[in-house]
Amino acid sequence: MSDWMVAVGRGRVRRPRALSPLREHLRDTFWFAPTAAMVAVCLVWWVTSWADEAIVTALQDGGEFDAVKDLMGIADDVKTVVTTISSAMMTFIGVVFSISLVAVQMAGGQLTPRVVRLFVRSRITKLTFAVFLATFLLSLLVLTSYDGEQDPRRVSTVPVLQAFITLGSVALSLLLFVMYVNSTLRMMRVGHVVDRVAWEAFRVVARMPYGDAASGDLAPESGRVAYEGRAGVLRDVNIARLVRIARRRGVVLRVIPRIGDFVVPGTMMFSVHGGAAPSRRQLRSCVFVGVERAFYQDLGFGLRVLADVALRALSAAVNDPTTAVQAIDRIVQFLAAVGRGPLDTLRYKDRSGTVRLVQPVPGWDELVDLAFTEIRGCAAGTPQVTRRLLAGFDDLLSLVPEERRESLLRHRELLSRSVERSVPDAADRVFALHPDRQGIG
Repeated sequence: MSDWMVAVGRGRVRRPRALSPLREHLRDTFWFAPTAAMVAVCLVWWVTSWADEAIVTALQDGGEFDAVKDLMGIADDVKTVVTTISSAMMTFIGVVFSISLVAVQMAGGQLTPRVVRLFVRSRITKLTFAVFLATFLLSLLVLTSYDGEQDPRRVSTVPVLQAFITLGSVALSLLLFVMYVNSTLRMMRVGHVVDRVAWEAFRVVARMPYGDAASGDLAPESGRVAYEGRAGVLRDVNIARLVRIARRRGVVLRVIPRIGDFVVPGTMMFSVHGGAAPSRRQLRSCVFVGVERAFYQDLGFGLRVLADVALRALSAAVNDPTTAVQAIDRIVQFLAAVGRGPLDTLRYKDRSGTVRLVQPVPGWDELVDLAFTEIRGCAAGTPQVTRRLLAGFDDLLSLVPEERRESLLRHRELLSRSVERSVPDAADRVFALHPDRQGIG
């Protein structure tokens, strides 16, 4: 995040790779990592089982029956531990799952339900569950490998490698459990949550094709393609695939709704410029609709979440202005970073440098309204928040270009009027309208 901000400040821009959103979709699921881990552990068990059989066969062929008997003794000693692991691991998983539910419930209730997705996307949470389930499955598979034969000349396998792999998996599980508890406790802290939301918002900005927006006008519109599918929120589009389709057709595609808009069947999704429209079947597979917004391509969603955190903190039920100030800190940081860059429309080019996809994003005025309108309306009677807002306005006014100051000045003036109406005492008004980056330090 900081590297991107430095690059923007120095005037350097980069052209991002138009990646498929599949990776982001998998991160929004909780089943993929545990399933992949269990498949991987089955392969590991199969390899180690084959290795154990090969070791026993080699020793028997060489007449090393005493060595085989020693291995059988080691395996029998470890069997008790493996049996204990198999019976205790599911209880351990239940404890971890309970901790997750409590943390999610507390964060969603105190901040905003939209931060729950941060827990779902947490790599350490998924890795912990994956390793725990894999350890449980591995212990069961190892127990099936024990041979009831006690004669070293006739035994077919001795699961020594398998048992030690299981013990290593248990050690990894304990290490991950410590890391998981630490990560969960951090996710229950307001500062870490708003920092994580801001980081996700900056990832969206880093993918935007800065430097490519200053392109010529589009060719006349030659057709439109309607959306076909279930109603829901437009989460993202497959930019790489859309660029390839447009290049093959020799056209430019323009996405009509913005990411985060609610679309229904029949909504016009694409306009086509410069040639015949691609088939609906081709374009349908490039559009992803869900039940809620996601960070991946949604420029305004990070601000939406930060504003929600501040609004929840300013509500009468919570009354936590310090949390609101922490959210405003990140809002100002985000607006300061995007305040000098091109907004409104993104233009993605193919390998030859020709614009093939045009995608709308919120403009500067819309981002400022999203960031401050609701917070300003709830902050008039809270001097800690009004002072922080005024300091934020002053900072942004000194950072953004002249043509983008009007909306900031408008919100600054509206905040001053709100305070004047809400605070009857003149001394209190003067105090509430004094800019302070810490609110009331």
